[in-house]
Amino acid sequence: MSIQSMKEKEGLVEKNVRSILEEIGEDPQREGLLDTPKRVAKMYKEVFEGVGVDPSVALTTTFESEGYDGMVVVRDIDYYTFCEHHLIPFFGKAHIGYMPENRIVGLSKFARLVELTAKRPQVQERMTEQIASAIHDVLSPKGVIVTVEGQHLCMCARGVKKPGTSTVTTVKRGSFKEDKSLVREFERSIATT
Repeated sequence: MSIQSMKEKEGLVEKNVRSILEEIGEDPQREGLLDTPKRVAKMYKEVFEGVGVDPSVALTTTFESEGYDGMVVVRDIDYYTFCEHHLIPFFGKAHIGYMPENRIVGLSKFARLVELTAKRPQVQERMTEQIASAIHDVLSPKGVIVTVEGQHLCMCARGVKKPGTSTVTTVKRGSFKEDKSLVREFERSIATT
């Protein structure tokens, strides 16, 4: 996308935020709101930068596993995203486990993968699936398991108003679907002590 096109889109977001402020009865010319449309446009550009990006690009550099066949677990990866139903934040932690076959990836790439899947309007179920699919498709491991925990402000701050409620989603592929002892080992390794 060209710089001109990006500026035009930011301008449209600013215009629409100004309209929303007017529609809810606010004065967008009020001192505290004067720069709000510009701030929101800048924030949206940042928090939705993953739209249209294949999350698998986070895993493009892989390495030979050199015979390692144990479980690899990366836990407590923080994420922040926006519920696609209300455009209100949800956030939490992602936990990833996989059993390498021939390829491994730098551990920081998992954090980047989670970040890329979160930087778009999202639902937790799809986010969990996208993370697992990217790992499965790129690394072809013996198995992969992804658990995502989330607190959804659409449930806590509006609607049913149940603060403190958590949602947990899990996707299992390969050996994690077949071997319950692997799942238990993964669950033990992500449990907080």
